[in-house]
Amino acid sequence: MGTRLTRRRFLAAAGACATYLTLANTVGCDLLERTPKVRPAPKTSSVPSTGVWSFRSRPDLSPPAVAVTTRAQGQAPGHIFIAPKLGPGQDGPMIIDDLGQPVWFRHGKYALDFKVQHFQGEPVLTWWEGRQYPKPSEGEYVILDRSYREVTRVQAGHGYKGNQHEFLITPKGTALITIYDPVPRDLSPLGGLEEVFVYEGIVQEVDIESGEVLFEWHSLDDIDPDESYYSPTGRKFFDYFHLNSIDVDHDDNLLISARNTSAVYKVDRKSGEIIWRLGGKRSDFEMGPGTRTAFQHDARRQEDGTITIFDNGAAPRVHEESRGITVELDEDGMTATLLRVHTSPEELLATSQGNMQVLPNGNVFIGWGSAAHLSEFSPDGKLLFDAHLPPRDDSYRAFRFTWSARPTDDPALAVERRPDGDLALYASWNGATEVESWEVFAGPHQDRLEPLGTVPRDGFETALLARTNEPYVAARAKDASGRVLGTSKPVQSGR
Repeated sequence: MGTRLTRRRFLAAAGACATYLTLANTVGCDLLERTPKVRPAPKTSSVPSTGVWSFRSRPDLSPPAVAVTTRAQGQAPGHIFIAPKLGPGQDGPMIIDDLGQPVWFRHGKYALDFKVQHFQGEPVLTWWEGRQYPKPSEGEYVILDRSYREVTRVQAGHGYKGNQHEFLITPKGTALITIYDPVPRDLSPLGGLEEVFVYEGIVQEVDIESGEVLFEWHSLDDIDPDESYYSPTGRKFFDYFHLNSIDVDHDDNLLISARNTSAVYKVDRKSGEIIWRLGGKRSDFEMGPGTRTAFQHDARRQEDGTITIFDNGAAPRVHEESRGITVELDEDGMTATLLRVHTSPEELLATSQGNMQVLPNGNVFIGWGSAAHLSEFSPDGKLLFDAHLPPRDDSYRAFRFTWSARPTDDPALAVERRPDGDLALYASWNGATEVESWEVFAGPHQDRLEPLGTVPRDGFETALLARTNEPYVAARAKDASGRVLGTSKPVQSGR
């Protein structure tokens, strides 16, 4: 694009003015009141019946469509973060709005644990990326900045491969990650085979910049396979522990959730010793009514001292439905008390995956894992938002975060000449969060384009109709104040 100044010429015969401009600069013309030449195209459907989005401006993107079924007042601000996989459409980390419309999508990635974190004082996007098979999954951890540029990738140390269950960036610039490692064991005393590979859970704390391993903990050092609720009988590979979340407690020690022992462990961050067990076969707490979990995920210490857990209740099925629970711990008297329970009106049962997020306004956001739903609740349990992915699809976790970003690439524009002579334009900008309107330009040359009109943004891809016979068109993205955010490359109109 050129950056020369706009030139203006007067058409004396018409007694009016026309503004010719470069796409990098705009000068208004108040001498001419234009008749609107651009209007929104009729909207056909909010959610495609195929369960997969398709976009004329971005034919390379076909993310699964999320259907929103409940929206009520009181929702927290922000976008929703999921990573669809193994269903219709493409896999990959995706941001959606409250209508289920995509905001940003990175296709072709088998990704889990997609969320917003902070690194070096800035908000960043993070996820685990790798391959699903052969199990256990192995991969690395990705960090992107607010322009969707890759900052770095984090890998496990000491020859291990990072597992998808947790990638937690700490204020110290370190990352807490999960690893599954097969270790040979004789499990005949437990009814298993003499030669079995037992998957132990490993926690590593890695310095993100240097890659140095600062801390490493192995589950088999302190937790025997007999604590598992799974039987080793007939198994050559035994996933006895299934480490699935790590959190930093208020005293800087670690909270570790293990699905297959149905327990949460507090681990000393220096010595690696277990401070206490919550739940499971050897609980150090007296578990009050409703506090026992079954094959749970995502244990988190909250600011008020409570612990939240996504209790799957399966599989195998132990509870009637999955739930998000808030538990109060008395670490002097060693008792656990159930404070709150959040369940879905649809009585969902997630046989795997899932998480529970307490939002800044006190609302609770739950990703129902394999049940493929996303829900937001008020603090007293009222359902404020509910949505679901297409059949056979799911997302390991789901979150709500505030997020503001502007991509480094240009907006995308596709055009089609209609039989009635109108020009149909399709404008999008993958990942731009501040676009409120699209302004259309047309002209005889790529760097001499005249504004035709503006329409409000309408979802990921905005469809517009324009009356023009000029050979070139382009579109500009503007924010709520009218500030130009980005401009598409000129496209031939096919006149």
